[in-house]
Amino acid sequence: MARRPTISDLAREAGVSPATVDRVLNGRERVRRETAQRVYAAANRIGYHGVRLIEQRLQVDLPECRLGFVLQKQRQSFYQSFGEHLERAVQALPDVRGRFVLEYCPTQTPSDIADMMLQVGRQVDVLAAVAVNHQVTSAAVNELKAAGVPTFSLLSDFAQGERANYVGLNNLKMGRVAASMLAMAVHAPGKIAIFVGGHRWHGHDLRETGFRTYFREFHPNFTVLDTLVNLETRQLTHEATLDLLERHPDLKGIYVAGGGMEGAISALREVRAPGDVALVVNELTPESRAALSDRYALMAIGTPLDELSRDLASLMVESVRGSSSEGLPGQRFLQPRLCLPESL
Repeated sequence: MARRPTISDLAREAGVSPATVDRVLNGRERVRRETAQRVYAAANRIGYHGVRLIEQRLQVDLPECRLGFVLQKQRQSFYQSFGEHLERAVQALPDVRGRFVLEYCPTQTPSDIADMMLQVGRQVDVLAAVAVNHQVTSAAVNELKAAGVPTFSLLSDFAQGERANYVGLNNLKMGRVAASMLAMAVHAPGKIAIFVGGHRWHGHDLRETGFRTYFREFHPNFTVLDTLVNLETRQLTHEATLDLLERHPDLKGIYVAGGGMEGAISALREVRAPGDVALVVNELTPESRAALSDRYALMAIGTPLDELSRDLASLMVESVRGSSSEGLPGQRFLQPRLCLPESL
């Protein structure tokens, strides 16, 4: 059984005296921050049991920054993972004690989202939210802005000109990526369908625009059917996909530009063979991973949640530290993770 590292081992690894390590651990006397950080790094390297205590000591003198988040669909694996990534990013912020506040909005009704944004915004120094683009959400952003709380839009932009920043994928490009993949997979011209969650989701509108313009530009012989709205629900998408397949037995491909992909996957499994209809979805979840594995999905366009969360947390702190958010870029586009069956 391996011996547990001692204070002497930690002092040797950090290049300081055991007395200095004792002062860091117990806060008996003031220790230079650079020295305490060196002891903390050494404790992590050797697996010292008091590493959490040292971390707490390092946090004591740091200014606090309260970061608030409003997400959607608490039971959905994507948003659960997003919340976990955000919390880790806030905890890992350097030079501040990040306080993490997260709420999931129970509906996609604009007024409910706006109320949740205001509720969380009153508790924090800066807010980031996944929200529809609507007058009431813009009004909430303006109210928070007047109170000195900058707001960041996530994944789908809203309140352009008033929010501090947008952080997410370039949704116009994502629509074109989905279209190009379907065109390559289908080969012969045919009918293509697209689902959006709703026309108040700015990101979905941009994906639809990119999707349609790609086909108009490069593959005009394809027929892109009228856009279907699924309200990002599994059941509605399932029923709409079954109806779509019945009305268009020659359908060649489907792009689910927002949530609800589970319904499209289950409908295809119910009535079609793997690969009979090419399906492109957004985000790598247990459901989309399984669909890629058994060839019911052609590609999943994933958001790099780790990178997004780190960049977002840093930008949020920067917006609080400055007198305004004018020095921040208007948007931060991240590179998507394109997941294919063979990449799993």
